[in-house]
Amino acid sequence: MLFQDLNLNTPLNNAIEDLGFKNPTPIQAEAFNIVASGKDVVGIAQTGTGKTFAYMLPILRHLKYSRQDNPRVLILVPTRELVVQVVDEIEKLSKYINNRVLGVYGGTNINTQKKAVAQGQDIIVATPGRLYDLAVSRVLQLKSIQKLVIDEVDVMLDLGFRHQLLNIFDILPERRQNIMFSATMTKDVDELITDFFISPTKIQIAVSGTPLENIRQQRYNVPNFYTKVNLLEHLLRDEDQFSRVLIFVAYKKMADRLFDKLEELFPSQSCVIHSNKTQNYRLRSIEQFRAGEHRLLVATDVMARGLDIEDITHVINFDTPDYPENYMHRIGRTGRAEKEGHTILFSTEKEQEARERLEDLMQIEITTLQIPETVAISTELIEEERPQIRERNNPTKRSKEDVPGPAFHEKKDKNKKTNLGGSYRREIAKKYKKPKTRGDKNYNRKNKKKR
Repeated sequence: MLFQDLNLNTPLNNAIEDLGFKNPTPIQAEAFNIVASGKDVVGIAQTGTGKTFAYMLPILRHLKYSRQDNPRVLILVPTRELVVQVVDEIEKLSKYINNRVLGVYGGTNINTQKKAVAQGQDIIVATPGRLYDLAVSRVLQLKSIQKLVIDEVDVMLDLGFRHQLLNIFDILPERRQNIMFSATMTKDVDELITDFFISPTKIQIAVSGTPLENIRQQRYNVPNFYTKVNLLEHLLRDEDQFSRVLIFVAYKKMADRLFDKLEELFPSQSCVIHSNKTQNYRLRSIEQFRAGEHRLLVATDVMARGLDIEDITHVINFDTPDYPENYMHRIGRTGRAEKEGHTILFSTEKEQEARERLEDLMQIEITTLQIPETVAISTELIEEERPQIRERNNPTKRSKEDVPGPAFHEKKDKNKKTNLGGSYRREIAKKYKKPKTRGDKNYNRKNKKKR
């Protein structure tokens, strides 16, 4: 099937032609007519299969020109990076269409965004928190919303946006088309569909956890962090093959630690993004990676969904993720739009159980490679890898034999007394007794005279 076989208008056909696309992906081909029909839609497709175009092509095809200030299309996404990315995709498709698109997200000046909203918009792309802030301030009116798109809804619920989504549903018009796309179908996602969608049409391109056939997967068994660094250095020395590499790590501290090591080994070739970095720093790092200024990008799982960067040659999983679904999202950053992709997984002995879980989910066995002889096997351990030292004579948990028994001698009489709070407090309490009734003002005075 070609894009020309879809019912696109001339401006969209011209934009697609300029982008150099000829064949729609399966999700794009299947979703077009269903989304265009105006029915509620739930799309389940793997990350990297072109979901943004799948919902935007039919929406833009039927979005009529209007001068009204209030937006008619609302797109909710989980991360700031994804807002920027979706706005960029819409602008590419809108090259020959006269429409207004605005992305809004937290971490930036809300007054600047209020001014932009007030100028009038057709399409708003937003993170739930900032959208609700703008709606509550009454600068952004949602009464004209005709289509609501929730992209990467499973991540949105994982990040704790459920209550904000429910608040947004409350202030949206009841008559609207709901479109939802997700890479995985979870219980929370299913509950959201049941509560707010009206007989939705479901499109499922691949079962959750099905690996993309165009991604070649390999793995290494590596004993520790410093050996991982040595192996990574060995691989990255081949700059022609590893020309644009995305490296995923488990947490922020590890991201900074690995970035520092890569800067020593490959100066000015790497950048890092995680949730502790400022918004400007994160966006700049992504742009530098996208533009080819840096060939290595270190990222955490939170960033795994917000990245759509073309021609990533390799995704290297420096750590094995605890949740198999996170592995699926990580590897989906390469081999996008049916191109060839390559992923490499590093696993320590402690990570083997997590590795087995993700192989069970994908129902395949990842090819195991031997560490090259030229790679030094380090014996040095980082803080998290060192065994916890428990003092022999001061264990954190005592066995029953270690529980202290009774004292060897009886306490002296003076030590058996109950602490009554000190003699001074007792004498004062005697002297100033509480009145028997509220009105008996002379009670204390009489008692004082008697004493």
